[in-house]
Amino acid sequence: MPKAIRFHKTGGPEVFVWEDVEVGDPGPGQIRIRHHAIGLNYLDTYHRSGLYPLPLPSGVGSEGAGVVEAVGAGVTDLKAGDRVAYASGAPGAYAEARLYPADRVVKIPDGVPFDTAAAMMLKGMTAQYLIKRTFKVQPGMTVLWHAAAGGVGLIASQWLKSLGVTVIGTVGSDAKATLAKAHGCEHTIVYTRENFVERVKEITGGKGVPVVYDSVGKLTFMGSLDCLQPLGMMVSFGNASGPVDPFSPAILAPKGSLFLTRPTLVHYTAKRDDLVACANDLFDAVKSGKVKIEIAQRYALKDAAQAHRDLEARKTTGSTVLTP
Repeated sequence: MPKAIRFHKTGGPEVFVWEDVEVGDPGPGQIRIRHHAIGLNYLDTYHRSGLYPLPLPSGVGSEGAGVVEAVGAGVTDLKAGDRVAYASGAPGAYAEARLYPADRVVKIPDGVPFDTAAAMMLKGMTAQYLIKRTFKVQPGMTVLWHAAAGGVGLIASQWLKSLGVTVIGTVGSDAKATLAKAHGCEHTIVYTRENFVERVKEITGGKGVPVVYDSVGKLTFMGSLDCLQPLGMMVSFGNASGPVDPFSPAILAPKGSLFLTRPTLVHYTAKRDDLVACANDLFDAVKSGKVKIEIAQRYALKDAAQAHRDLEARKTTGSTVLTP
């Protein structure tokens, strides 16, 4: 019987249990996938902690890559043996095998290994929709990206540089600054000792930036608004430091008639055509060499609790993969 990481109560990484799960045969419109690699994302910690509540007991994990073992009725474009990957959807990727909707997976192109696919699907497609759809960046722009040495940040910085965009990235240490610069950041700000608002104004000659991409949340939100040009867009797509404190939207007016959005990959890829287009754009960027996916950490799937401890302690950089 396959095993999976599950949790029966919310809390810290210690709530994870490694247990047998019943998978069974795929139903109509489903596939059974045998995972070869699973991606680790900060979203997983929100589910485990209860910040984003799930019915309990629950699986965890939203990103994986593997081989189709069986297909259910009505599935015509996939067959046993196909290499597939997915991101978002119902949590449960931390498993040796699982059932999954066939229309929510994409085929992995030749030349892309399982671990690379698992490491880039959620982070890479997040970067894709943020820079191509949420705010359509243009060559010559300068943008601010918080947590530039994180998984999404390293992918986005490379991609933005290839598009002719200058990236200002915030990081937590000199080592992370070096990493971010190696992946396309023109300017780095070590927020533990530098005031990022002042530095952004200095770098931009007092103009600010047209868009801020912020996955940190509570600690950076208000400062991020102060980095924006009039009519700029605040893209809040995560809250690694905690949820943003309540505020009046009226503050957006005196700060420059700013725009604010809280996007999610789920909504941007809800339509099958959008999912495929987003994934294919990512695969093309990786295959062309514009974006390199570097896996900085690897853990056995059964050691997912330790992976979460390291992630939340800011000990990780870039992408992390769990292996069944």
